[in-house]
Amino acid sequence: MKLREYFFLFPFLLIACNNIKSYEPIIPDQNKLNTWKIGEQGLELWFKKDIIIDSIPGISAYRVYDSLLTNRKPKLTIVAVIDGEIDLDHQELKNNLWVNIDEIPNNQIDDDKNGYVDDIAGWNFLGNLQGENIKYASIESIRIIQQFQDKFKGKIDSTITEESKKDFLKYQQAIINYENKLKSKQSDINYGKFLSEGYPLAKKELRKIFPKEDYSIQMLDSLYELVKETDKSLAEHVYFINDCLKYNITEGWILNYNNEVDSSLATTYNLSFYDRLKFDLKPNDLDYKTYGNPHLNNNEYLNKHSTKVSSLVLETVTYQNRSHNIQIMPLAISPIGSEHDKDIALAIRYAVDNGASIINMSFSKEMSLHKKWVLEAIKYANENNVLIVTSAGNSYVNINVLNLFEPNDKDENGKEISDNFLVVGSNSPYFNKYLFSYFSNYGINEVDVFAPGEDIQVAMPNNNYTVDSGTSLSAAITSGVAALIRSYYPDLTASQVKHILMDSGIEYTIEVATPTKEDPEKTTPFNQLSKSGKVVNAYNALILADQVSKGK
Repeated sequence: MKLREYFFLFPFLLIACNNIKSYEPIIPDQNKLNTWKIGEQGLELWFKKDIIIDSIPGISAYRVYDSLLTNRKPKLTIVAVIDGEIDLDHQELKNNLWVNIDEIPNNQIDDDKNGYVDDIAGWNFLGNLQGENIKYASIESIRIIQQFQDKFKGKIDSTITEESKKDFLKYQQAIINYENKLKSKQSDINYGKFLSEGYPLAKKELRKIFPKEDYSIQMLDSLYELVKETDKSLAEHVYFINDCLKYNITEGWILNYNNEVDSSLATTYNLSFYDRLKFDLKPNDLDYKTYGNPHLNNNEYLNKHSTKVSSLVLETVTYQNRSHNIQIMPLAISPIGSEHDKDIALAIRYAVDNGASIINMSFSKEMSLHKKWVLEAIKYANENNVLIVTSAGNSYVNINVLNLFEPNDKDENGKEISDNFLVVGSNSPYFNKYLFSYFSNYGINEVDVFAPGEDIQVAMPNNNYTVDSGTSLSAAITSGVAALIRSYYPDLTASQVKHILMDSGIEYTIEVATPTKEDPEKTTPFNQLSKSGKVVNAYNALILADQVSKGK
């Protein structure tokens, strides 16, 4: 089912009303709320539902469409999605993609003089001007080691000058990070070996029972129960193949998996691999911009994430097949490996200079070689009134304690350098102790707000769809709500929109599961997991935006 077809399953009460002041914000009495049970309703697009009407902690988008925005005309709003490559032809995206009207496509001329040739629909920073795009890039710790190894290799603290100590510390941290990454990569190697050895052996054993391999999951389930006590060796083979059937693991899939592992070891995790050689002659020079190309859909392997995120930004603002005059500006910077600070900084500046008022950045990495470049770009966006929305990350880490995730908007002293940067964690569909998504990072000082991000239907390349989870989706939904605000209240500043999203959310005070190794039963009040303590709510946000725009 297409995402937008889903709307026609719902009856809508359209209230003709031009005066938003007549509406009251949603402030639920949490002691009187019902608990939604899985199975009572489908999960599809749950994030648009309402805590009071549906008993689901969504963003109340249907309320918005049914009342606040009827008979109102939105202004065109551009959301830049800084991510990987994207499926430009997807039915959910193709009618809402930004078009650079000042550029003539495919004439090899920079018609609008913005420094990017033929950038008719955005820019791919992961390629050269001949149209070749890379798939693999280094992790950031390798870039840092490569940058400083000639200066610091074999040195100890006592031999380092005062002005070099910060760089030396970064170099030391990069070595530790790289070694840890290499160790964790070993598990991928072991898994590939396990599959390669186990698959043909298990298939061979099952052919003794099913010569034509005409078995199903149900048949193997029954066989496993029959032999699990009497023939444990056969039971292991049955279990193995049954898992392969359930998760579509085939001989071809295993071969591709091992090839990807080998390729990443040869590139992404290889200290001798220099990832910019093919396209960026001066990776340490921010002023050198003669690289990249307008080809945003060359590597199908890389276009899944951006397709998901972009489709969800649009789905958030879609009502009865109408997307409230929102366009997506795709900017590709995410390879297999870590995003380069230069690409991040230039993509932010491109978005600002070409009319985006919101930038979605659903990615992160653990270190930063050129953090100053990114901070200056964030400041540039702030000076030009552009809101940046980013994901909190999916490592289930309290980033108050140790925030290793880049990019962020804090300088080396931990001070925020702007007020246009919004960090979003993920909540689930369940108003109970599992409201907090088990994977989401959190932190009362570092995460600004939460938004739905668990079990959400999103678009996939080639007009496919899937259900996915992650704070990337939470950021995308928040970007969509921000786009609604900016569409109807374009005079609000980026800082005002940020604080409207935080202040207007619904604060949940229930205890939620936050287990630790020491205390598996630990709980925390949900409102203690972020700075605002709230879940983004589109209905409340538009009411508050109306008040702020009128100076109340």
